Amino acid sequence: MSDNLKLSNQVCFPLYTLAKEVIKKYRPILIDLDLTYPQYLVMMVLWEEGIQNVSEIGNKLSLDSGTLTPLLKRLEQKELIIRKRKTEDERIVTISLTENGRKLENTAQCVPNKIVETLNIDTEDLQQLKNIINKINSKITK
Repeated sequence: MSDNLKLSNQVCFPLYTLAKEVIKKYRPILIDLDLTYPQYLVMMVLWEEGIQNVSEIGNKLSLDSGTLTPLLKRLEQKELIIRKRKTEDERIVTISLTENGRKLENTAQCVPNKIVETLNIDTEDLQQLKNIINKINSKITK
C-alpha cells in the first residue's frame, strides 16, 4: 500500500474527527437552550446580524436552502424566529427574531465558555487553530 493512501497520513480524517467531537461537546450544553448545533448557528447569525433573508443565512453558514428551510421551520415552531415573505418579491423570505429568540441570547452567553472548559484546551491554542482553519478556508473557497 502506498503511504499517501494511509489513513494516518491524511489531513481530512483528523479534521473530520475533530469537527465531529467538538460538535458532540455542544449537544449537552445546547440541550438547556433546546437547540441543535445547526439551530444554534442560525441563532448566532441572527443575534449578530439582525434580520436576514434565507440566502444570507445560507451563505454565512454554507448551508443550502434544502437544509436550511426545515431548520428554520423548527425554529419558528419553537417561537424563536418569524419567517416572512417580502411583499415586493415573494421569493425572498426574511428571518427575524421573536422576543423569545432575543431573550435566548442572554441564556446562550455561557455557551462559548462552557465549550472551552469542556474541551480542556488553552484558549490560545484554540485561537491558533481557528486562525489556521480560517486561513485554509479562505484559500480553498476562492
